[in-house]
Amino acid sequence: MPQTHNQRCMPPELPELLKQFTKAAIRTQPQDLIQWAADYFEAVSRGEIPPVREWSERVTLSSWAELTPDLLKILHSQVAGRLIVHADELAQLWKVLNLPPNLFNSVMNVGCFTEEIEWLKFLALSCSSLGVTIAKSLKIVCEVLSSDHDGGPPRIPFSTFQFLYTYIAEVDGEISASHVSRMLNYIEREVIGPDGLIKVNDFTQNPRVRLE
Repeated sequence: MPQTHNQRCMPPELPELLKQFTKAAIRTQPQDLIQWAADYFEAVSRGEIPPVREWSERVTLSSWAELTPDLLKILHSQVAGRLIVHADELAQLWKVLNLPPNLFNSVMNVGCFTEEIEWLKFLALSCSSLGVTIAKSLKIVCEVLSSDHDGGPPRIPFSTFQFLYTYIAEVDGEISASHVSRMLNYIEREVIGPDGLIKVNDFTQNPRVRLE
């Protein structure tokens, strides 16, 4: 049959794209499907990670009323190793996890974040909202950032810990810069091994390490 002007050629990748979209929608079960679909295809068109929950993350949305370390781990996995995240994208990821918008706004305000957000700083302040003390906040952020799956204590590079501790202490405003410097120097000299990693136990169970 000769082709007419009204006929359109279907892109060969369209069936697979629709198949992946359908699977993602079933997996994520968004409350607002139309808005979620728009966000999904916008992310795909930009080559970004679409707002899709993993199968292991399938819990009822009603149980996600409060921020937890597990939800921060999910959020961290969605950021996918980037240092800078756009505010609109992060707000959407926060919304997909059904996290309280007032908490998001609070973290944004405390961190004085604008359009481009340093992810580690945002994560540190989010963990601070869960931790009563600076040590507890750093414990949570180490657990979120750690990629160890061998059952051992969570650990992260000392350079990352140094950045996080310095930033949280600065925002807290109750700890002197000299105290922060002394603690970091001691940890680097006496605690950190040749692998350059710090374990949660290194600053939670060492009586000479007082982060507050």
